[in-house]
Amino acid sequence: MSRPPSLVLLATALVAAPPSVSAQEAEVAPLPEVVEGRDFRVFDPRGRSRSFAELVAAMGRADAVLVGEQHDDAIGHGVEAQILVRAYEAHGRAGAGRPVVLSLEMFERDVQYIVDEYLAGLITEDQFLRSARPWDRYATDYRPMVEFARVHGLPVVAANAPRRYVNRVTRLGPGSLADLPAEARRFLPALPYPGPSARYEAQWNALMGEAGGGHGMGYALDAQALWDAAMGGAVVDALTDRPGALVVHYAGAFHVASYTGIPERVAEARPGAEVVTVVMRPTADVHAWDDDEHRDLADWVILTRAPEPPVG
Repeated sequence: MSRPPSLVLLATALVAAPPSVSAQEAEVAPLPEVVEGRDFRVFDPRGRSRSFAELVAAMGRADAVLVGEQHDDAIGHGVEAQILVRAYEAHGRAGAGRPVVLSLEMFERDVQYIVDEYLAGLITEDQFLRSARPWDRYATDYRPMVEFARVHGLPVVAANAPRRYVNRVTRLGPGSLADLPAEARRFLPALPYPGPSARYEAQWNALMGEAGGGHGMGYALDAQALWDAAMGGAVVDALTDRPGALVVHYAGAFHVASYTGIPERVAEARPGAEVVTVVMRPTADVHAWDDDEHRDLADWVILTRAPEPPVG
């Protein structure tokens, strides 16, 4: 079976490296073969079958594409890589000529200069990883996208609020951020940042109820809202800094699902921006739409094949 063109382009990009990156650093594990219809299926908000090609076409009409993932979804990470590659092929420098920007929850705003140094070839990948505090499983889950961006000259936005300040909100509430020095507040959205909408709070309470939480969690919802405000602000900043850009942002699904969280923050800060939302959900059967679980999660809902449970 021939490999899809988008995966060929991505694999080629990951092998190439500028002189400042060693051959060892350029080595990557083979990309997983992610096949539409077998490993994932694409639906509209009402459960009607759509195609990945239709999703790619829809991205061309957007200012920002907000992709919500489940962080341990291996198939989903493969789909994410395809979304970025196809955005570049169809709408970026290789296609319509728009700037394409990769934006990630998985890096915090205070390491942006380190990300930029790595993309520019000023530091090695080892130095980048030692300094930028990447998430666990970065090598398998997010490195393919960052390396594609590096090779093709795409900006990468470190979009998240620093964890130490999110933790401060969890313990002491959002008002505690006012005590931070000006240097620290540079890495945060404008204060006071927007709190959760009523819909978002209802979704949070339902989620916490299902998880058996909700008590003794301090200001956890306010901390969640800080993440949304930081990432929404990062997306808007990227659109402002690069007129005409297509920003593709990746975050946990709760930050995007049901059009709350980041979509709300982008709409408030940039009225009229065209935003496309994508939410991925692992499931045992990618052909089995569940109206109760999946309806109206996003403009595009992608069901991904969940791993089979271990035998024995």
